[in-house]
Amino acid sequence: MLDTLILSRIQFAANISFHILFPTITIALGWLLFYFKVRFDLSQHPVWMRAYRFWVKVFALTFALGVVSGITMSFQFGTNWPGFMESIGNIAGPLLAYEILTAFFLEATMLGIMLFGFHKVPRWAHTLATFLVALGTTFSAFWILVLNSWMQTPAGFEMIDGVAHATDWFAIIFNPSFPYRFTHMLLASGLTVCFLVAGISAYRILKGDNKKAPKLTLRTALLSAAILAPTQVLVGDFHGLNTLEHQPQKIAAMEGIWHTERGAPLVLFAIPDEETQQNRFAIEVPKLASLILTHDADGELKGLNEFAGEHPPVAPVFYSFRVMVGIGMLMLLMAWWTSYRLLRKKELAPLQLKILIGMTFSGWVATLAGWYVTEIGRQPYLVYGVLKTRDAVTTVPGEHVAMTLVMYLLLYAVLLLAYVKTLFWLANRAVEVEEYDLTRPGLVETRAEPGNDLSKGVRTGATI
Repeated sequence: MLDTLILSRIQFAANISFHILFPTITIALGWLLFYFKVRFDLSQHPVWMRAYRFWVKVFALTFALGVVSGITMSFQFGTNWPGFMESIGNIAGPLLAYEILTAFFLEATMLGIMLFGFHKVPRWAHTLATFLVALGTTFSAFWILVLNSWMQTPAGFEMIDGVAHATDWFAIIFNPSFPYRFTHMLLASGLTVCFLVAGISAYRILKGDNKKAPKLTLRTALLSAAILAPTQVLVGDFHGLNTLEHQPQKIAAMEGIWHTERGAPLVLFAIPDEETQQNRFAIEVPKLASLILTHDADGELKGLNEFAGEHPPVAPVFYSFRVMVGIGMLMLLMAWWTSYRLLRKKELAPLQLKILIGMTFSGWVATLAGWYVTEIGRQPYLVYGVLKTRDAVTTVPGEHVAMTLVMYLLLYAVLLLAYVKTLFWLANRAVEVEEYDLTRPGLVETRAEPGNDLSKGVRTGATI
């Protein structure tokens, strides 16, 4: 007989894994579009509008997929996890409503002006609409991260007959882990967008696109990543210290610490064995885990033995954490390497361009790995210390959940493939674009035709 709990967890994981790919892009891409639009308004150089016009299409496509996947995910609170809303609905319901009222309505309204209003509203109004869309995506992340952080470090409530009641909304919203988790997510979105933009721009350049726009967006993305990546490392360290304080068993699973010890080594790689409670084939750096987490080489770290029956499954948390950190360090090195080359020689080597293409969606992988650490690391609780996952699951037969799970997986695979294919179709199409109609700067494009001279620019004689 199929296990309803396991299947419901897999189904929700599949839904949120697909959904989070798109907000991770729109959160930061909205601000990048606002930057492009302001630069165009100030300079009137059409290269900025060309960058804006290309990436606003990507934003619109991404926003649409994020909305529809978010709707199916929210339905599962009722279909698969009724115990969650029955117990925590007094907290979760208002927070989700705030997200709709302050973020989604703002985004959805201003997006229409942003996409179709360039010639229908004053220039300042179009720029303001772009700003409000970007602000809306950040508001959305704010409220969702408030709820998720509260589930990790609940505060400002009391339980009455198994139901949570708010006693302090300020404490609920600004719960102990929220500032770290929110900042960490915004930076993750920024890095995801930087490498998406860099990868697509590198692809266009390798395809022979010698206009200024892809070179400009490539440079913008890589220099931004060179700043964001080390900042993320610093924020991640603070976030880890906060997690050690409030969820020490999650840290123990992340670091593969089976028994409480002083001077715990940093396990670079190992194969965790839960049955024997040891790390096989471990590659370790002596005392470094204690030094990082306690700032004392002989500091004490609690082991999983302290949380018998109350700690998460070790292997998925352990491996996901290393995937996240590994890709993060690769992003840091790549951002610094390519930025150094750009500052010295103004262009990247073909090898660097090819690596960037390969890292186009690296931010997705790192983000998913980080979320798996966060969500699996909270187990066996749905709301840490308050509601266990098994107590919130539906009574629907496992066979029914399995059927919808298969349908979701097939649909999401098709949609994801179509999304990626569309991005590269847009990139290939952009290679053919020639220049703007100067009477309507930034909007009317012509396509390359045999005999056309593509080398003449719009304002300065340079190709864009």
